[in-house]
Amino acid sequence: MTRPGRDDVPDRLYTLTGGRSRPTGDTALDLVTLIVAECEPRPGMQSEHAAILRMCRLPTAVVEIAADLRLPVSITRVLLSDLLAAHRISARHPRPPVPCESFPDSDLLEQVLVGLRRI
Repeated sequence: MTRPGRDDVPDRLYTLTGGRSRPTGDTALDLVTLIVAECEPRPGMQSEHAAILRMCRLPTAVVEIAADLRLPVSITRVLLSDLLAAHRISARHPRPPVPCESFPDSDLLEQVLVGLRRI
């Protein structure tokens, strides 16, 4: 069984990224980073770039884009970094988890619950 993207001829993947194996710039695009198109595809664009812009009219995760394009995530990140550098997309990183220290003390929460029950 062949796997789309992974079993492609390496020449095709090399051509898609212009020989690059890593994204340009310092933007970290993890699997759950949401990508949003900032413009419509333009004539003469690389077909994968145009496809990304069409599918990202609504926020779409990097991993979903890779699956829809049937490309490895590493290649998809390179393509996304091109669009990000050209300001054609924006990336919304997931919010970091809230540290436990910022949650209220459990004793305080229990006192509030008792107070609410008395009302």
